[in-house]
Amino acid sequence: MRLKQLTGLPDRGRALKYYEQDGLLRAYANRAMFLAIVFAVVAFTSLGFAIYVRVQPPTVIRVDKDGNATVVGAGARTNGMQAIRVMLSAQATGAASGSSDGTAPTDIEGKAVVRRFLDHYLSYTSDSAARNLAEALNMMTTNLRSLTMNKLRDEDTLGTIEENHIISDLRIRSVERANSGPWDYIAFAVKEIHKVREGAEDTDRIVGQYNVRLVEEERSELNPSGLLVAEYSEKQMLGERENGLEQRSELGK
Repeated sequence: MRLKQLTGLPDRGRALKYYEQDGLLRAYANRAMFLAIVFAVVAFTSLGFAIYVRVQPPTVIRVDKDGNATVVGAGARTNGMQAIRVMLSAQATGAASGSSDGTAPTDIEGKAVVRRFLDHYLSYTSDSAARNLAEALNMMTTNLRSLTMNKLRDEDTLGTIEENHIISDLRIRSVERANSGPWDYIAFAVKEIHKVREGAEDTDRIVGQYNVRLVEEERSELNPSGLLVAEYSEKQMLGERENGLEQRSELGK
């Protein structure tokens, strides 16, 4: 009896019958189908999430005239955007309070204003003259701005610059504080003026002294330094002119 039971057990070395092979193939097919369904679900889930993120409206931050920032759109409902809105509001409040805290401008700010004013007022090309002069006029007080605008209009400065294709290049050597007033500065610079007349180029190289007096006003977003140009004058110290007949090569220097 025990021998019969032992002989009735399947032998691993023997060939499988057709129905056993068919069962194994079906098991492998079912397993592959299950894995394919799982991977397909993962792929479609990832694709749907990517589409959802893509169709979300962009985050728009609106800043009103008082400097308060608010998030516009559906993104404002998220906690992250609420945190950003609170942060921007706090920064705007801090900037507004800092603009009226009464802190006096420093000497470095005064020198920076002088440099920026001279660069805008005395450095330009025929294409950028109007923009640069407008920037310089915005840095002046109302009285000096009106006086300068009348002078530019009477002398037709912009027309002359465009007609002669004038290029002015200012190189500031130093800006020092003068003893005549608390916000008086003296700047030493070299100005090169290139003009084209009847096909010939004239170059004026001028070493000048530029006197600038600043006044204080309340700090604001348009004028964070709180300084304006109240007076401006220049004095030529040394100058020379080239008529373009002698062309010096840059390679020979």
